[in-house]
Amino acid sequence: MKYTLSFRIWHWLNAIIVLGLLGTVFLRKTFLSWRTNSEILINKLFEMDIEISATQAKILAKAIRAGMWEWHIILGYTLAFLLIYRIFLYFKDTSRKESFNSLTLHKKAVKSLYYIVYTTLFFMAISGFSIYFYKELQLTKELAHDIKEIHELVFNILMIFVPLHIAGVVIAENSDEKGLLSSMINGKD
Repeated sequence: MKYTLSFRIWHWLNAIIVLGLLGTVFLRKTFLSWRTNSEILINKLFEMDIEISATQAKILAKAIRAGMWEWHIILGYTLAFLLIYRIFLYFKDTSRKESFNSLTLHKKAVKSLYYIVYTTLFFMAISGFSIYFYKELQLTKELAHDIKEIHELVFNILMIFVPLHIAGVVIAENSDEKGLLSSMINGKD
């Protein structure tokens, strides 16, 4: 299977961006969790005879991770751009459009999974913008919070897809689609 240079570039940039977004969420939920770090701040400062309130500790803990969270936003903008570019590529490259009915059951399942992932990525980009620009969009803080909750829930689809995609490539590479990975790198069959 031969992939165009523009699609290969898009694929690898998208992979880097999605992994970066996953990384920032992982850091936010683990090492840079404001809940965990505010407790550490309260306890360590108390050991130094400095008392701060839970609210002050929360502010400090969120300040510690603020730079990382800015990267999440920058990566989100990049993801949105890449999704728009992917639409352009889809309509530009007519050579790869096979009839869905002519595909094997496996290929239909894979293609359907990609449409689910693309839909998920679009939702993540749109909901991310809605959360970030909720004031400009005149959304209430409560609605922005609800969108954030759904954004975080839908994120789990990507958490499932990434390892499945990697496993699928490994399986394909070791079965009937030898050369799949190299064709995604160098474009040759």
